[in-house]
Amino acid sequence: MPTATPAVPVSFALLSIGEVAARLGVSVHTLRYYERAGLIDVPRQESGVRRYSGREIELLRFLLALRATGMPIALIRRYIGLARLGEVSEIERRALLVQHRGDVLARIEALNTDLGAIERKIELYDQKCDEKHRETK
Repeated sequence: MPTATPAVPVSFALLSIGEVAARLGVSVHTLRYYERAGLIDVPRQESGVRRYSGREIELLRFLLALRATGMPIALIRRYIGLARLGEVSEIERRALLVQHRGDVLARIEALNTDLGAIERKIELYDQKCDEKHRETK
């Protein structure tokens, strides 16, 4: 799972699944999974080949950001289902994202606390290394 979805300009050309995977830094398998999971509908040519437009790519960027921040697929599926309802679901979609933001902020706070413990341990090792270095002089 990617940790970030880089902002890559999307041209007006339709892109293949391989091109989209390369632009977004994910596997073709991931894109196919998102389609099977009902998170995205990708138009196909008469031959059955998927062709992604800028619209699908921007949606994928957003879905990848939700996954990277820990949103479960079931909740993303709920969000997408609401989005497909249109404007009538905007309040519920906002509430879902506000809740997720709160979860992400809580995890960031916990990570910062854990990072502080790591930094304190590094400082202790730095002090011990400095003392040993001084003793050998």
